[in-house]
Amino acid sequence: MNPLKSQFAIEALLAFIFAVCVLLALLLLTGCGPRDELADEGKTAIHGDSITFANGSAAPQRLMVERVEAPVEHELALPARLTWDEERTVRVFPPFAGRVVRIVARPGDRVAVGAPLAELISPDFGQAQADARKAQADLEVSTRSLERERELAAHGVASAKDLEQAQGEARKAQAEADRALGRVNAYGHGVAGDNRFVLRSPTAGVVVERNLNPGQELRPDQPGSPLFVITDPTHLWIAIDAGEGDAAGMKPGTALTVMSTQFPDVAFPGELVQISDFIDPTTRTLKLRGAVPNKERQLKGEMFVTARIRVPKGQLPTVASRAVFLSGASNYVFVRTAAYTFTRHAVRVGRESDGRRPVLAGLREGDEVVVGGNLFLDQLLASAPPQPAPDTTEKTATAR
Repeated sequence: MNPLKSQFAIEALLAFIFAVCVLLALLLLTGCGPRDELADEGKTAIHGDSITFANGSAAPQRLMVERVEAPVEHELALPARLTWDEERTVRVFPPFAGRVVRIVARPGDRVAVGAPLAELISPDFGQAQADARKAQADLEVSTRSLERERELAAHGVASAKDLEQAQGEARKAQAEADRALGRVNAYGHGVAGDNRFVLRSPTAGVVVERNLNPGQELRPDQPGSPLFVITDPTHLWIAIDAGEGDAAGMKPGTALTVMSTQFPDVAFPGELVQISDFIDPTTRTLKLRGAVPNKERQLKGEMFVTARIRVPKGQLPTVASRAVFLSGASNYVFVRTAAYTFTRHAVRVGRESDGRRPVLAGLREGDEVVVGGNLFLDQLLASAPPQPAPDTTEKTATAR
């Protein structure tokens, strides 16, 4: 027989034997489950949802246990967005159709009440001025006519009917003049017929937005953004999105802190102003609104920030989130009911905050729950052999 072939066959046989040994070792290792580990430490008894270790067993010492605590304060970190203070913000739209001939105010300018923002050539405004002049002329004519009728009536020449008709015409002329003049005067203009309309600021503040250009044609019914946005940037609103269970314990006046990635070391104080009365049907969030002073103008409108709200103590005890695990459709915890006994309890808990969850049902303050090793205990229950049903045959026969 060829020596090379014999050597190759021997090496193949040794490799096969080594592979079989490795496979057997793996089978032995995988066969050692949690129950085999506990068998080395003593006998473990399982009754229903309870696990009882033997006295002196080291397994309970490897389990981490914490108590269910009394209600505590907690802090919520919620996503938020800064907006302009709508009570200090004005959006300016064109009241008349026209063409922009000059822009006076630009973003960043501080303006006073009545300050010019832009100038337009507006035939519609010219028509409004003409209507005001005509109404004023009609009022003068009707006023003189009424005076003549009163003089004639005083000398017995005019009838009472003519006097009443003149009075009615004078009242109608006065009403039309008030309407036409009021429309022009509302925008701070006179009745001169130059067709030039100056768009003025209705409030004092800072121009933070401008959406028009020279030569642009404007209409009062055109869709889109306002021509100017004027606000006081030293006061901002904050729009906060909270979960359905986050608003418990909150109320207007609750203090909040605004944190921004632009200023990681600065906490901006604020105050909760309003809590919405409905849940957004799309995002399933509750809308909150707060007020944030911005004296140094570091924060900017439409900036994404984090709102931290300190929620006062509630009425429910709290449990560590690590103690709660989901099995099927229910939440469970393991409670130490004796020195070496741990029992699985179904619980109802609320939303997690700061690593803890409020207990709605299933636990009491002071209960000791497993926070490290609860899944190991759940595996022990799952691997336990099914317990036979209690034998009631003898009892039934005796009763008969």
